[in-house]
Amino acid sequence: MTILYFAWLKERVGTGEEQLPLPAGVTTVGDLIEHLKARSPELEAVFGADARVLTAVNQDMATPDTPVTDSDEVAFFPPMTGG
Repeated sequence: MTILYFAWLKERVGTGEEQLPLPAGVTTVGDLIEHLKARSPELEAVFGADARVLTAVNQDMATPDTPVTDSDEVAFFPPMTGG
């Protein structure tokens, strides 16, 4: 799976993209976030309780219940405001 990080998430994680085999037991976006949080203090901070992070799977907005597969592109990004 391809994981993309945008804006301040990219700065905190230290990369804009990574390849990750689908971890055992990960079937949803929520599972993936929990897996990522356990990988490093930076990811724990990015996805912490007060973090406002949006997710897209294959360029479609996603929720924690959205299924993920090994061939998906999962993007994490902050909420955007327009003007």
